[in-house]
Formats: sequence, C-alpha cells, structure tokens
Amino acid sequence: MDSKKLTTGSGVPYYEHQDSQTVGARGPVLLQDFILQENLAHFVRERIPERVVHAKGTGAYGTFTVTNDISQYTKAKLFSKVGNSCRMFARFSTVGGEKGSADTARDPRGFALKFYTEDGNWDLVGNNTPVFFIKDAKKFPDFIHTQKRVPRTNLKSATMMWDFWSLNPESLHQVLILMSDRGTPYGYRHMHGFGSHTFSMINDKNERVWVKFHFKTKQGIKNFSNEDAVKMAGENPDFAQEDLCNAIDNGDFPKWIMYIQVMTEEQAKEFRWNPFDITKVWFQGDFPLIEVGEMELNQIPVNYFAHVEQSTFSPSNLVNGISFSPDKMLQGRLFSYPDAHRYRVGVNAHQLEVNRCPFAINNYQRDGFMADSGEYKDKPNYHPNSFDDIVPDSSYKNYEYELDSNHVANFNRNENDDDHYTQPGLLYTKAMNQEARDHLVNNIIDSMSGIDGPKRNEIINRQLCHFFRANIELGMKIASGLSINIDANMMNHSK
Repeated sequence: MDSKKLTTGSGVPYYEHQDSQTVGARGPVLLQDFILQENLAHFVRERIPERVVHAKGTGAYGTFTVTNDISQYTKAKLFSKVGNSCRMFARFSTVGGEKGSADTARDPRGFALKFYTEDGNWDLVGNNTPVFFIKDAKKFPDFIHTQKRVPRTNLKSATMMWDFWSLNPESLHQVLILMSDRGTPYGYRHMHGFGSHTFSMINDKNERVWVKFHFKTKQGIKNFSNEDAVKMAGENPDFAQEDLCNAIDNGDFPKWIMYIQVMTEEQAKEFRWNPFDITKVWFQGDFPLIEVGEMELNQIPVNYFAHVEQSTFSPSNLVNGISFSPDKMLQGRLFSYPDAHRYRVGVNAHQLEVNRCPFAINNYQRDGFMADSGEYKDKPNYHPNSFDDIVPDSSYKNYEYELDSNHVANFNRNENDDDHYTQPGLLYTKAMNQEARDHLVNNIIDSMSGIDGPKRNEIINRQLCHFFRANIELGMKIASGLSINIDANMMNHSK
C-alpha cells in the first residue's frame, strides 16, 4: 500500500504530530505551533448540539423495492410500477434519553426513513407505535419536558410524567403501549414501524385519499421484559446499536414490509373518530393493510457522526403524489423538524452526503454556514432571470381543495372528540394476551410507585380514573398493586 503524507486541514504536509514545539526540552510551548492549535481547536468543536429528542440512535443504508402496484392511489414516481427501487437511509432511536442513555430504556422508538427518489428525497418520520401521546403540537414542548429532567434536581421524575398524563387523558392509548413490553423492544430489528400520522396520496387524476403507513418487521416481534431491559441497560447500554451493526456485518440484513391503509374522503367524513387524530388508530378490519414494498438495510455507514449524527429528517420532505393532512401534530412538525435541523446542523444541512438528494437540485438558495457551491457554481441567485434554464414544471402543482370551514379560532382539540378510552380499552382486552396484560399492569405499578411529593395521591387517583374508564379490570389491578382503596366516588368518575 502506498503511503500518504500527513497534512493539515488545508492540505499542507507536516511531520511533528506527536510533540509540541517548545523552548528547550522542558520549556513552555510556543504559540506559533499552529499544528497544535489546529488539532486542539478542531477537537473541541467535534460535537454539534445533540437532538433535544431522539438523541440516542443508530442508522443504516439500504434499499426499498416496490412489490405491489398502488399507482391507483398515488402519482409518486417511486410507486409507478412494481420492481421500482431506490436507495434509502434509516435511523432508529429512543425518544426521551440523552445521547449516552441506555438503548433498552422504556421509551417509544423513533423510526425515521429517508428515500432517495428521482423526484427528490421523501422522509417518513415516525415511531414504533401507531399513535402518540398528544393531538396538538402546541403541547409538545410541555410533554417532552416531562420526559426529560426536573430543572431543580436534574433528575428524571415519575411524578412529573404521571402528573402530565393524568391531566391529559388523550395520552392513555400511547401510555398503555409504552407500559407494555412494546415499550422495551429487543433492539431495533424486532419492532414494527409506523408513519403514525395520517398522510394523503394523490393520483394522476388529481384524486386524493388519506393513508397511514405501516412497516412490519420480517424478523418477528421480540421484546425485553422490564427486568431484562433494566439488566441489559447496565450490562450493555448500546445493545441496540451493537445488535444492528452485528446483524448487517454478518450479512443478516433486516427487512420490513411496507403497507398502507387507505381511507376515502367520504369514509373520513363518516369515521367514528377524527381520522386525523394521532392518538387513534384505524381498525385494520375496516381499513385493511395493502402491501406496498420491502425495505432492506444492508450497509452500516462508514462514519457514525457524518451519516447518523448529522442525518436530518422532516415530514415536510414530501414528493409529488404524497402529501400532508389536517393532523395537528403533523402540521406542527412540518415547521419544527426542519427548524431544529437548521439550528443543530446548519442551514446547509441538506448539502451533507447523508441528506443530499442524489438527483438534481435546482433552486435559488445560497450561502450561509458551510455553503458548498458544487451544485450551483456561478448560477444566478434570483428568479426570474435571463441566464439559467430552470423552469417550474406545472405538473408538480399543489393539490387544490376546499376547506370545510373559513372560521378561524383556537378550537378545543377535544370538543366533540373526547373519547380517549374506547381504543385503549380494546388494546387491553383484544390486542393483548393474558401475559401481555399482566406485564402491562406490573410495569405501570412499577412506574407509578415512583410518584412522590405532596400531590402523590391526587396524581395517582386522577390517573386511576383514566384506567377505570378504559377497563374496570385494568383499573382494579393497578389500584390493588398501588395499595389504593377504591371508593364509590372513584368508580362513579370512571363511568
């Protein structure tokens, strides 16, 4: 192998990498040793702000291949025919923990996908759960604060979490999933993924349907028990990272099948719940899964920081034929995600290798930190102009539609939409077997036992009312485990 010269960041070869330049063997270091300055200055700038949420994660490249024709629903070129494929990147993560936290913590898991399509990058940014804790993005900062640390003690707080949940019954559906064994998946390969939000698809006839995205793991669902998750957190806090890397390096490429659920606009008007409410699911018996394609992860990035830490995803990265919905959480994320990336990575984060569209990029955005003129060179930075050949294509016009109302107000998110208990109750009675129900109850008791302080009984009793409303048996078992005496008033509140 031919040797390469050691150089500075500007390409200047140098020799003295191990020893600083000093006055005599034991004398002071000289300010003129610019190699020392460059290495130390770069070293203390090697990190960027960690993500406020989803800080701990892993990622891999792979391929998505279309296996079923859904062109009747969307004009997206990726789905125009069976056999189409594209390169993709996936990032999995825990939500609430910091970058050094344990992979096996009880937490939802992020399931973020980037498809490099010929019509631009499409990001599907979801979780390993089909629902979420809140309906409106305005509540998101408050919710996440409860999953982080108490400002005074800098400690996690069960009191803070359950106080928020007990005051927000819309959280119950996701809380039951989180407190089940699905809250501690066995790594990232053995969990399903969901777009969670309601999105829309628009076909070549300009017809729109509402859709939800599902990714079913071909490795099979596998979860830690609470005890094993806690044990693994101490033995190997990077378990999920190691598991994914080892699998891909050994050629055991993990795969998921993508499905969609489809709801027509007429069906949406008749749906029992708000079809754009992320705290609810669409029952698969009414809206069956339609297979779309297969996702395979087969390449670990050559550098974690460059590709995983600097990767950026946003639900606003949508391609022609796939669009948004009136989902209030989704609407808020359309702003907050790209804004977070502009703060954390920079205004030109999209020019980095992992985020860059591998096909044409033609626009008038220029300059800013870390600007790279490799694409636009000396082209004009204004439009219209007489010098370049960029022409807006009318076939990519936005879908036009009428709104149901032109009345602007701060509408109560729960007005005529306050059934927070039917679906959690069905999750407990229908979706879970007896073992899963037992684990759920034990995990809730274990977590709520950590509630303390002068409001302890108030918080516990308020949350118990939600459990009773979802299912009497569930409430009774949790109350018994917490040594709470059930009185008539609590039972009446649960009706």
